[in-house]
Amino acid sequence: MADPATYRPRPGEVPDSPGVYRFRDASGRVIYVGKAKSLRSRLANYFQDLSALHPRTQTMVTTAASVEWTVVGSEVEALQLEYSWIKEFDPRFNVKYRDDKSYPYLAVTMGEEHPRVQVLRGAKRKGTKYFGPYTHAWAIRETVDLLLRVFPVRTCSAGVFKRARQVDRPCLLGYIDKCSAPCVGRISAEDHRALAQEFVDFMGGNTSRYLRRLEREMKDAAARMDFERAARLRDDLGALRKVLEKSAVVLPDATDADVFGLAEDELEAAVQVFHVRGGRIRGQRGWVVEKVEDVTPADLVQHLLQQVYGDEASSGDGQDGQDGGASGSGGVPREVLVPVEPPDLDQVTTWLSGLRGSRVDVRVPQRGDKRALLETVERNAVGALKLHKTRRAGDLTTRSLALQEVQDALGLDDAPLRIECYDVSNLQGTEVVASMVVFEDGLPRKSEYRRFAVRGTNGLDDTAALHEVLVRRFRRGIEERAADAAPELGDVGPVPASREVPAGIDPATGRARRFAYQPNLVVVDGGPPQVAAAARALAELGVEGVALCGLAKRLEEVWLPGEEFPVVLPRTSEGLYLLQRVRDEAHRFAITYHRAKRSRTMTKSALDDVPGLGPARKAALLARFGSIKQLRTATAEQVAEVPGVGPATAAAVVAALAADAPEPAVDLTTGELVD
Repeated sequence: MADPATYRPRPGEVPDSPGVYRFRDASGRVIYVGKAKSLRSRLANYFQDLSALHPRTQTMVTTAASVEWTVVGSEVEALQLEYSWIKEFDPRFNVKYRDDKSYPYLAVTMGEEHPRVQVLRGAKRKGTKYFGPYTHAWAIRETVDLLLRVFPVRTCSAGVFKRARQVDRPCLLGYIDKCSAPCVGRISAEDHRALAQEFVDFMGGNTSRYLRRLEREMKDAAARMDFERAARLRDDLGALRKVLEKSAVVLPDATDADVFGLAEDELEAAVQVFHVRGGRIRGQRGWVVEKVEDVTPADLVQHLLQQVYGDEASSGDGQDGQDGGASGSGGVPREVLVPVEPPDLDQVTTWLSGLRGSRVDVRVPQRGDKRALLETVERNAVGALKLHKTRRAGDLTTRSLALQEVQDALGLDDAPLRIECYDVSNLQGTEVVASMVVFEDGLPRKSEYRRFAVRGTNGLDDTAALHEVLVRRFRRGIEERAADAAPELGDVGPVPASREVPAGIDPATGRARRFAYQPNLVVVDGGPPQVAAAARALAELGVEGVALCGLAKRLEEVWLPGEEFPVVLPRTSEGLYLLQRVRDEAHRFAITYHRAKRSRTMTKSALDDVPGLGPARKAALLARFGSIKQLRTATAEQVAEVPGVGPATAAAVVAALAADAPEPAVDLTTGELVD
C-alpha cells in the first residue's frame, strides 16, 4: 500500500486549468482517469487526510504510485479526452458499463457494392447501419421475412453470392421473389442500393410515405382491373403494417428520443435504455456497472452518456447514424431523457450537439407521456438489477473460492490474480504454434492473449517448443520493464522524478508494453516433461516470484516442478475447474491459430510459383476464369486478355499449370482415358 504523500505533486506545479488526469500503479498501469475544470483544485482533493476520503477513493490513491495530467482548451475537450482514455486504458477504478447480454442487431451493410441485410452482434462496423437492439434474433428474422416482400434486398453471404454469380443462377430466395437477385443481373447495383436505402428509411421510422405509396399503387392497379397486382400490393401493405404492429406507439409521431432508466445500490447499478424513433420503440438495451469509485446518480448518467455516444464519435458516425452508432437506432437523437441531469449538463449538451450536427436536448421529463415512459424504463432497470445480483452473487463467491483453493493447493503466498497459460499445437511437427492466454481475477482478459509462431520447427517436440515460447515471452518482458523512461505526454509543465514514465510503459503512447506485466502463476498444458521445460526456461532467465504448474489431461493432475507426485484436487473443486477453464482456453486459442496457418499453407497453388504474378493478378485471373480447373483449359492468348497480364506472364501461367496438371486416369478394362 503506497503513501499518497510520496507522489503528491509539489505546490504550484499543477496548473489551474481544465484538463484530464491519470493515476498509475507501481507497474505503470493506468488505474483511474478523471477530468476537472481546475486540475489544481481537483487533484488537491485526492491528497487530503485519508480518513476524509470515501473508502473506494482511499483504495485508489493508496494503490496508485504516480499521477500525471494533460491540459486541454475547454471543458468539452476534457470530456472527450476523458472518454478516449477510459476506453484506451480500461482503468480498474473507473465506472465501466458492460452489457448485461449480447444483443442482436438488424444490420444493413451499406458500405458494400451490393448491400446485405443480416443479423449481427458485437462491435459495430463502419459503413453499416444498425437497427435494434432486439431481445431475440428470431424477432429480427420475422421482421426481415415480412419486409423482404416489399424490399427484396440481398440477405445471402459473400460465398453464396459469389457462387451464384459464377453459375449464373440465383438462390432459392431469388426464385420466390424475396430477393431481387443482383448476383445474376436481374437488378443493377445502383437500383439494388436504392432498394436497400428504402429498407433503411422504413426501418428508421419513415414509414408513412411507403404505406401511402403502396396504397395508391394498389388502388391504381384495381382501377386498371389489374387485380393480380392489386392483390400482391394488398399483401405487401399488410406485411408492412404487421411489422409496425410489432413496435408499440409510445410517444407522439415523429418523436426521436433515447430514454434512460437507472437503478442502483451501494455496490452496483443497472441502466436500461429505450430507443424511440418516430414515436415507436425501436430497440432496448441494458448495462450493469460496478461502482468502483465514489459516484452519484448524476455522475453515473454522465459516464453512461459518454460511453454510449462516445462509441459513436470514435466510429465516425454522423447525425443520421449511417454507420450504426452505439445507440443502435439512428445515432444521437433530438432528445435524451434521463432520470437525473448530469453534473456538466452544458458541456454534455454541447458535445452531443456536435456529434449530431444540430441541437440535442438532454433533460429530465416532469410530466406526461415522456415521464410515464421514463418510469417504465426505470422499472425495467430495477428488474435487471435484481436479476443480475441473483446471477452474480454466486459467481463472485465462486471465483474467490477458486482462487483461494488454487493458492492453498500450490502453497502460494497470495492468490494468483493474474494467471498465464501456454499450449502448443502442431500437426506431426509441422506448422508449430503456441498460445498464451491470460486470466485476471478468475476471468479471461482477451486483450492480453498472445500467439506465437514457433521458429525452430525442425525436429521440435512439444517440450522444446514450450521452452522456446516461454524464453521469448519472459525475455521480452524483462526487456520491456527495463526500457528507459521518457518525458511525459502532453502539456504537463515540469516533470518531477516521482512522475517519470514507469519502466514497461511505451513513452510514445503511454500504454503498457505487450509483455510488461509478470504473472503470479504460469500454467502449462501437460505433465512433468512440460513443467520441467517451463521451469528450465524461467531458471535460465532468472525469473523469480512466478509460480509454475502443469495440468495433465488424462487424470487432471496438477504437477509442480521437481515433485515426484502430483497434487490431486477433488473433482468438485472450484480451483480445479478454474485451472481446467484456463487450460481449455489456451488449447482453443492455440488450435484456432494452428488451423488458420495450416489453411493458408494448403491454399497454395501452381500460380504461386509463377514469376511476376502477384496477389492482385492471381485474384484477377481467378475472377475471370472462376477456378484453376477452368484456367488450365485456357490458351496463352486468352490468359493475356486479363487486365495486367502480359504475353510473357500469360505463357508462364500456361506452362506452370501444364506442369502441375494431374495425370490422366485410364480405364483398366478398355484402356481409354477417363474424364
